[in-house]
Amino acid sequence: MKILVLNGPNLNMTGIRKKDVYGSETLEDINAELRAYGEAKGAKMYFFQSNHEGAIIDVIHESRSAYDGVVINAGAYTHYSYAIRDAIEAVADFTPYVEVHMSNIHAREEFRHTSVIAPVCVGQIAGFGKQGYFLAIEALKDLMK
Repeated sequence: MKILVLNGPNLNMTGIRKKDVYGSETLEDINAELRAYGEAKGAKMYFFQSNHEGAIIDVIHESRSAYDGVVINAGAYTHYSYAIRDAIEAVADFTPYVEVHMSNIHAREEFRHTSVIAPVCVGQIAGFGKQGYFLAIEALKDLMK
């Protein structure tokens, strides 16, 4: 089983910005924990982060044949990128996506309450910090049984 953890804009600043919201661990620290966790559960883990919408879309397209499941934290693109939404929809029959947010997007600013990608993902996990990524890995494992 191959799982991709796909992070969008500004998530490379995790551990640096808004520590009260995102925590003090860096994305690299979190990815190392996710790698160990996923591999202990029998999954080969892959990671990609970009601040560029087109790069994220290219990886989503490639996921159709490269991965068995994807955990996506699209960052701010969650709320307005119909291009990312359409890319996920295009591969959804081949690769399930679980949307993750470390913060509770429904308890934040009004513009964050709507996810345009949620309708094309198998589920959404929000508000549990880095734990959301671990929950998403579990969800994908259960889906792929």
